[in-house]
Amino acid sequence: MKFQVNRDVFSEAVSFAVKLLPQRTTLPILSGVLIETTETGLTLSSFDYEVSAQTEIAAEVEEQGKILVSGRLLADIASRLPNAPVQFSTEEGRISVTCGPAKFTLLSMPVEEYPTLPQVSAQSGLLPADAFATAVAQVAVAASRDDVTPVITGVQLEVSENSLTMVATDRYRVAVRAIDWDSGDTGSTETLTALVPARTLQEIGKTFGHSGTISVAITNTDDRELIAFRADRKTVTSLLIKGNFPPVKRLFPETVDNYAVINTAELIEAVRRVSLVLEREAALRFTFTLDGVTLEAIGSEQAQASESIDAHLSGGDTVVSLKPAFLLDGLGAVHSEFVRISFTKTDNPNKPGPVLITSQSSKDQPGADNYKYLLQPNLLLR
Repeated sequence: MKFQVNRDVFSEAVSFAVKLLPQRTTLPILSGVLIETTETGLTLSSFDYEVSAQTEIAAEVEEQGKILVSGRLLADIASRLPNAPVQFSTEEGRISVTCGPAKFTLLSMPVEEYPTLPQVSAQSGLLPADAFATAVAQVAVAASRDDVTPVITGVQLEVSENSLTMVATDRYRVAVRAIDWDSGDTGSTETLTALVPARTLQEIGKTFGHSGTISVAITNTDDRELIAFRADRKTVTSLLIKGNFPPVKRLFPETVDNYAVINTAELIEAVRRVSLVLEREAALRFTFTLDGVTLEAIGSEQAQASESIDAHLSGGDTVVSLKPAFLLDGLGAVHSEFVRISFTKTDNPNKPGPVLITSQSSKDQPGADNYKYLLQPNLLLR
């Protein structure tokens, strides 16, 4: 095997291939990157039985072949090579990498032991890449990080005729966002669902965020349910999480009459300041009145804090306690100058319902991105 390739193109391709691989694996063979020559260049692939990544790049191929090499080591080397073409050659199980004055010799891994990458069926639909990346960032933050309940560590993708809805929850909050979906040439109106690991989906969102259009395929073959994303000669597949996602969308109210509209940046800064004195896991107390909103933090005997900022209130005065970290996650996902915080009701008048956070274009105009974030307040001691 022998080829020459542009340094920057090669470095970017290797970085993409190893990005989704776990830091540690029980099978060393799965830490490798598979490099194969093609008629027009190279294919670089990685696979750990749960996620796979594959990309095609142009290269000048002198001798056809296939090699498997340590992915992270190759990525480290490729990112530090001098500005010159990269030349690869293999001889007796060793790989020679030459770039300008730099030369590396790497041990190849046994290609015959590497698993076959999953095959993906025809596409299910198309997504606008920028909206997809934004929606993933908004929703995935609400997914659980506790592997004890795997089903809520994922983001549920629900495809209808012309939209894709993303839903995530960790039991304390729920985030929902819908974006356009084009069923393409298939013209299918079939309802599809896919429960994708949140961490994997976040990396996919970052990778394909500037790709124009993303092709998506949801497939079920050989008892393996997969989702694949393709754009810019790159493909990422992920094994889906098995299980039934909780029906959390029904928790969202149709309408809420009692709400406050606040400048998003002002509220974020006030929450960050006042929460400085809080003990870990403690909540901030918010008092909403016609005069505005007052934030109060009772951290300990040594430190307390409070701050008042402007708010436009519709409905009666309301007091809620919210964990600042969870609130900041929701506020950070609201990409608008103002935010609407709506106060839902429960059957118990002394127990506040969840607060609903949505974007607000101006003091009087709701936002247009249909993002919704439902946050359960701490119970108030009365």
